[in-house]
Amino acid sequence: MVLFDTVTKKYKDDITALEDVNFMIEEGEFCFLVGPSGAGKSTIMRLLIREEIPTSGSIFFRDIEVPKLTRRLLSSYRQKLGVVFQDIKLLQNKTLEENIAFALEILDKSPKEIIDTTDYLLDLVGLRERRNLFPVELSGGEQQRGAIARALANKPDLFIADEPTGNLDAQNAKQILEILKTINQTGTTVMVISHDFNLMGDSKARTISIIDGKLDKDTGTKVIHKAKETPEEEEKTEKKQPDVVPEPKKEDINPEFESLSEGLRDKLKKFAIKSPEILLNITTGDLKNMKLSKKEHKELESFVKNYLSKNSKNA
Repeated sequence: MVLFDTVTKKYKDDITALEDVNFMIEEGEFCFLVGPSGAGKSTIMRLLIREEIPTSGSIFFRDIEVPKLTRRLLSSYRQKLGVVFQDIKLLQNKTLEENIAFALEILDKSPKEIIDTTDYLLDLVGLRERRNLFPVELSGGEQQRGAIARALANKPDLFIADEPTGNLDAQNAKQILEILKTINQTGTTVMVISHDFNLMGDSKARTISIIDGKLDKDTGTKVIHKAKETPEEEEKTEKKQPDVVPEPKKEDINPEFESLSEGLRDKLKKFAIKSPEILLNITTGDLKNMKLSKKEHKELESFVKNYLSKNSKNA
């Protein structure tokens, strides 16, 4: 799911936050990213959510090259992520219920879905009875659980928790970790970022250790959970022949793009351009970042002209 490929991040005055960092996280995995303060953990998170870009190397989320994402596509990319920041960031002028509902309203969910999802998430983190309280009226542990619930509103593929137990006592910290494990058991990939090396306890989950901006250790067992299959899916799985190799999925290839060359389709896919409508909104700078060959540039130009001509006739 996530690949850091020889990533280096430098800031002004030759401050190196990360140096040649390589690691990969698989779908459904639960892992800890640990290291002392200033080791580079938060830099990894900011790079992953495309708040910053690496000085060299690259980062991939599935088939998306994150540093090359255009501003127009950032929103749709970030909806694949659920992030709980160290400072929690709950809206102080809204109740806990309203904080979660607001995240769903932004996603344009129906009123019924907002109510049902909010109730489900409040139950998941054990805060149904605290729903009408404002953040200032909640304990530190309750605020953290509320932030987790809100971050799950968009049903993320990857859930990132930055120092989720940093200011909590042992009992509350244990409760937070249990919630994160429950989230992982539904099939969501979970990354827990912490400076506390004791946080893992006797957990067998994988631990990636960062010290002074470099990968120090990558130890532990990869714990991978896949989402539970529905009865219909289980029936289909049972019917599969074990020796049959399935064909690669083409779910990300828009039918409108089938006429394009394979290389050009791959570049559109890499930049998360999944429809002609998105393509029409990219800028000249975006095109430059795609590094198209002259042949691909002409092919894309021809496609756009034909697409516009076809749609103007149908209008």
